[in-house]
Amino acid sequence: MPPHGRRRFPSLAILLSLFCFFASTASAISAVLGIDLGTEYIKTALVKPGIPLEIVLTKDSKRKETAAVAFKPSKSSSTPNVYPERIYGGDALALSARFPRDVYPNLKPLLAQQYQNNDLVATYHRRFPEIGMIESKPRGTVGFSSSSFPWMEDPYSVEELLAMEFKNIKANAISMARKGSIIKDAVITIPPFYTAEEKRAVVMAADLAGLRVLSLISDGLAVGLNYATSRTFPTVNEGGRPETHLIYDMGAGCASATVLRFQGKTVKDIGKFNKTVQEVQILGSGWDKSFGGDALNQVIVDDMVAKFANTDQMKALGSEAMQFTQHGRTMAKLWKESERLRQVLSANTETQASFEGLYLDDVNFKYKITRAQFEKLSRKYAAKVGFPITLALESAKVSLSDLESVILHGGAVRTPFVQKELEAIIGSAEKIRTNVNADEAAVFGAAFKAATLNPSFRVKEIRTGDTPGYASGATWTSDGKERQQKLFTPTSTIGPEKQVAFKTLQDFTFSLYQQVPNQAGELIDMPVAQIQTKNMSASVKHLEETFGCVAADMSTKFAIRLSPIDGLPEVVRGSVSCEATEKKGGVVDGMKDLFGFGSKKGDQEPLAENGEDTEAHSLSSESETAAATSSPKESASPDPATSDKKVDDKVKEARKKTQTVYVDFSSEAAGLPQLSEETLGRVRERLDAFDASDRSRVRREETLNTLEGFTYKARDLLEDEGFIAASTESLRIEIEQKFRDASEWLYGDGADASRDALKERLDELRGLVDPVQKRKDEAVRRPNALKSLEEALGQMKVMVDVVKQQHEAQSIADEQASSASLAAESAPSAEKPSASSVDDFADLDDDTYTTSSASISAAPTPTAQPYSPADLTSLIATHDEVQSWLESKSAAQAKLSPFEDPVILVSELEAKSRDLHKVVMDLLQKQMKKAPKTPPPPPKKDKGGKKMKGGAKGGKGKPPKSVDIEELFKDMPASEREEIENAMKGIKKGSSVKEEETGKPEAKATEQEKLVHGEL
Repeated sequence: MPPHGRRRFPSLAILLSLFCFFASTASAISAVLGIDLGTEYIKTALVKPGIPLEIVLTKDSKRKETAAVAFKPSKSSSTPNVYPERIYGGDALALSARFPRDVYPNLKPLLAQQYQNNDLVATYHRRFPEIGMIESKPRGTVGFSSSSFPWMEDPYSVEELLAMEFKNIKANAISMARKGSIIKDAVITIPPFYTAEEKRAVVMAADLAGLRVLSLISDGLAVGLNYATSRTFPTVNEGGRPETHLIYDMGAGCASATVLRFQGKTVKDIGKFNKTVQEVQILGSGWDKSFGGDALNQVIVDDMVAKFANTDQMKALGSEAMQFTQHGRTMAKLWKESERLRQVLSANTETQASFEGLYLDDVNFKYKITRAQFEKLSRKYAAKVGFPITLALESAKVSLSDLESVILHGGAVRTPFVQKELEAIIGSAEKIRTNVNADEAAVFGAAFKAATLNPSFRVKEIRTGDTPGYASGATWTSDGKERQQKLFTPTSTIGPEKQVAFKTLQDFTFSLYQQVPNQAGELIDMPVAQIQTKNMSASVKHLEETFGCVAADMSTKFAIRLSPIDGLPEVVRGSVSCEATEKKGGVVDGMKDLFGFGSKKGDQEPLAENGEDTEAHSLSSESETAAATSSPKESASPDPATSDKKVDDKVKEARKKTQTVYVDFSSEAAGLPQLSEETLGRVRERLDAFDASDRSRVRREETLNTLEGFTYKARDLLEDEGFIAASTESLRIEIEQKFRDASEWLYGDGADASRDALKERLDELRGLVDPVQKRKDEAVRRPNALKSLEEALGQMKVMVDVVKQQHEAQSIADEQASSASLAAESAPSAEKPSASSVDDFADLDDDTYTTSSASISAAPTPTAQPYSPADLTSLIATHDEVQSWLESKSAAQAKLSPFEDPVILVSELEAKSRDLHKVVMDLLQKQMKKAPKTPPPPPKKDKGGKKMKGGAKGGKGKPPKSVDIEELFKDMPASEREEIENAMKGIKKGSSVKEEETGKPEAKATEQEKLVHGEL
């Protein structure tokens, strides 16, 4: 164990910490979504490594998805447990005229709305009269039921239908992000007026769709965040003045205004460095729930109904306008066309629409409207344009003159009279800006926020400050009285904590609430959460017994904040604390000692260089010195004054310290009753059943399309010459009859057949056609495959002959080498020159390339054998085996007719060719690796007989001569030499197929050719 003051954390703990860090980092790498949840459209942006801020396209390649889902009835709709087909987006809206009771558009305003006595519910029912709206028990919210599916007892909730739309856009995002991508996190935009119930409904719908909401962001802040991504604002630390802008957002459901402050700020970075970040803070918001694009569409619908009721045909029938507004198909057609007319009037002064079979099959109606007429009909809404701006400015406590600009967002802001009213309110058209994408700025801002919250992405640091929109507080009972404390204002920043004190030491309950306006505009306290403490008594007792605290000195506090996820008030932690005298050597000091962070006194002193404890050594020395110099009397009786002084010092050392014990508590959502786990389980099961039914339906449609295409293909096959040759006449008659029956069945009873029945028909037809098609293909490809195999056999035969010739040539070379060695041994040795003789050529350099008589008489070094006898045996065996197989198969194939199944397949021929080629190539490559290296040149001698580096003239020494096979082939007949040359060309040609894959055919073929000749 290491000495005190030098404790170290165990290496295992460090390794585990690193493992957890990297594991968490790896698991965090995934794609995130930004979702702009609108009333009429839903837009989605994807952020993924390699795909930064990209709009997710719909299945028909549109940049926004219509917020609608439809259930398409079928013949089996009334059959239990047979789920209908779900259709989304524009395709769903196109079915509204045919199936008005089973198409659910624009569901966003109905989230968490009570069914009874609700103006929003009444407005929705007026626009879509045939949709079966009912009250969903026990929550009392809006539910939907369809008479097309009577076996479904449980109604659909708005959250469940919205979850289906979320699943659809999630599937589109996964398809765009490529297969295998994980998408589970999202940031969703919401209007600034959403209450706790509506926010929870959005989170629930996302959860049912398999999405985890990282944060809900208000529409105005999302647009402002997108505005800030490409801009830098004045730094307030350096005397810069913040910029103030107003976001005016008018969509289909509502109009809202948000005042934002943009500024730069220098903050502390890692280490001693600073950094400048951008900040976007909401100062105030205002809204009007009754004014939006749908309200303007309703103006056109009402005008169309009134004019249609005044037509001669309707007057003759005695029909009134009320009858038309209760007719689902009529209202669906009018509502769909009103959206188009309003958009056309934004760019044109007049437009018209024609309806066929409106209300009655034989009734046609033509409608015409001008921009002036539309603006006259919308006079009451023109006065509402400035209402959100007034509320936002009052909430932010700023004036119009403080605004840098008014940024427009939303599709309805393109309406001409809306822009005129805005110019009149602002006082100058120069302040009105369209410098953001009016359709996609919010979704891009939400996606940027999602990337900021995900550690996998590194983006520009922009700090945002959202607000709750409503004031909130806490209520509790103390001493028999109801207590209430306001905690946050409508413009409080989401995130920071606030400490709230409670004068109680017993377990108690308190509530968090939101102040929201009712339909009459009066503020009411809507409960948000119920908090119940659990261990207050135990915590107080612990303070009393452990630290000696008294009840009068104890205080109870709870840290409350606005949640960063949904902006609702939540309790972060609770505690009971008191001030007590700190006792030295307590638990904390013990833990400090354990990890080496204790006091430097005593056993925590650093060690000396020799490794001994310096304090222990000095104390022992001092004690020994004192014992030697003091008298026995002094040591036996201590000084009383000294003792009192030590006690006073200890008292001074004692100090007060706050002792805290955290309180356990539980939190439950209050207000609108939440769905039970059992109900949520049933909803999830039904969504899963819908998904399984959709997958099964897609597979069935694929099988149906394949079968239908196969029946058309049969007509061409029966006229093909190759198909006719590979089949008998009786078989073709049977195939023709089977295909005719299948085609008639498809357009009859097979139209609603199951996937298994369709697959059975398809397998039956393929069982007849595929064998014939296979024989046809084999007959077409077999000649080339046979030719390739025969060429490969010929090349291997030449290779065998070459190897045999090489062995024979090598034998001759070995015999010549042996004869030369014997001749050299029998020759007489030359006389040595005398020491007194003078060499007239001593000053000349030796010619290293001149061979002396001694070197000629020396025995030559035999060359390495390029191919072994085993290689030759392997070549012959492989060649004979394939040759025998080919002859037997070819003979059997020749006896068959074209319409009989072949005994020799193209795949077998190709496999044999590859095997032969591989054997030859492996042999050549093996011998190339064993090629002998060129020996180094002999050393050169100077005049004194010393060795010199290098050869003559600095060149390399020439290797000793080896037996050249080409020299031995000179005496061969011309026919044999030509055969060997052709073999070389054949091997080079045969190896070119494989050499093309390596990219170096010529160089490698040259090496192989040299190797066969024995030159390497």
